[in-house]
Amino acid sequence: MNVRALELMRSAEARFGTWLSLGSPIVAEMAAQCGFDWLLMDLEHGTMTEADLLPMLQATAAWPVATIVRVPSHEPTRIARILDWGASGIMAPHVSSAEEARALVRALRYPPEGSRGYSRTVRAHGFGLRPPNDTLPLLFAQIECAEGLKNAEAIAAVEGVDVLFVGPADLQLSLSTMPAPPWNYEDALTLVIEAARAHHRHSGLLIRNADETPALLKKGFTKVAIGSDMSMLRSAFLCAASTTKKEDTTAG
Repeated sequence: MNVRALELMRSAEARFGTWLSLGSPIVAEMAAQCGFDWLLMDLEHGTMTEADLLPMLQATAAWPVATIVRVPSHEPTRIARILDWGASGIMAPHVSSAEEARALVRALRYPPEGSRGYSRTVRAHGFGLRPPNDTLPLLFAQIECAEGLKNAEAIAAVEGVDVLFVGPADLQLSLSTMPAPPWNYEDALTLVIEAARAHHRHSGLLIRNADETPALLKKGFTKVAIGSDMSMLRSAFLCAASTTKKEDTTAG
């Protein structure tokens, strides 16, 4: 856990990250050197496995970047294990109530505030070679459905929640399946921002196009993830393949 990176993530300034879903420590190491404030390592939808995670955390350790791991579920034992390996924080999908948020906070924290098991010899504590620090891990609570929207302010009010992070695909899908949704997507984004702001939390969003960033910052988002390793690689491959086909056509 990089303490300085965590301090910067909790400051008022906007911080920018990117999504890592391929499970490659080489890609993670490269991204860590490119100036991002935080990296999201995706265990929910990505192709990476839990076995890939430790090498990725090791590959990024030399750079001042926060490492956030999106877990596939709210299972406390898995969350504790990931934090023991040295992740800076957790992104929890589908947080729909304050009760769920409080349970997540308990999973992230040691007693008496939480229920996380304690060991002096885990990687997060230098395998016992340095004393544990008292820096709390970050908690990104994802708002991904109408129920989460309805309870966004209550979720933000939970002590220990750092970021309300919109899951754009799931949220838009959730709203589209309602016969008469009470919000459109843009209104939903505003609701999340205002809920976070009311309780001095951050709000975040994943975007595909970096050109959208100024408008999102103006709207009030402070934790913006720009693209992913998979999408960037796909775009580069498509561009290269398209160029090659045009050259072949010209040559013919």
